Amino acid sequence: MIFELRSGDKIDIDKVLDIAKRAGAGILKIYNGASENIQVSFKEDESPLTAADSASHKIISERLAELTPNIPLLSEEGKDIAYDERKGWEYYWCVDPLDGTKEFLKRNGEFTVNIALIYKDAPVLGVIYVPVTGVLYYGAEYIGSWKITNNTEIQPLIVASNVKEWIAVGSRTHSSTEEVDLLAKFDISRTIAVGSSLKFCMIAEGNAHVYYRHGPTMEWDIAAGHAIAVYSGAFMGQPDGEVFKYNKPSLLNGSFLCSIKRDN
Repeated sequence: MIFELRSGDKIDIDKVLDIAKRAGAGILKIYNGASENIQVSFKEDESPLTAADSASHKIISERLAELTPNIPLLSEEGKDIAYDERKGWEYYWCVDPLDGTKEFLKRNGEFTVNIALIYKDAPVLGVIYVPVTGVLYYGAEYIGSWKITNNTEIQPLIVASNVKEWIAVGSRTHSSTEEVDLLAKFDISRTIAVGSSLKFCMIAEGNAHVYYRHGPTMEWDIAAGHAIAVYSGAFMGQPDGEVFKYNKPSLLNGSFLCSIKRDN
């Protein structure tokens, strides 16, 4: 499937999916090894970093550079790029090579590879790969959102509609009183805890209806999930309904709400 840029250049989405799968295979080589041999270091924000994060970053950065040499890359494991340099970008790749490192270390399988393409301040293509299950999710402008299982079975993703009792989805490792207070405004029947960007995927495939995050995230944490959710028909933005923007001077995000539309 071909995604066309506004310049007329084209990106083969299948090649982006293959890059995500290759990165996932690199992660699994480490994940399936002896757990006591996994070395963990900590970044300045005290979030964990493993060899799997670095291996995935290397695969993605090298392959994307080959695929789209004129599109810059912003990655969690890449170097810091000053806003003065970034602000002139028309398109850029926004990548989290291993989203859910804490889940990786817990060995619960709830971690993903996230690759998004941003146009100016909005995601126009998102890919999420789940290495442990081999499931791929992707969504793109004008193309919609899709799920691939068993490498061949493709199904469209469409958010739930006409919901009477809402299912909320939230983090396994983050929560806040603000999140509890906002979700009280919805008719929530139950809440599911799940790691990484899988929360966006659950909304896109109709298995959950609302995801609110008050605590801090970075742009690469949510860009791919944002695209997949939006192109399946969900709302993704600030809690007050304002548009959620990317390539900000600070890459740290504020609160966001991802949900099915209330008038469904």
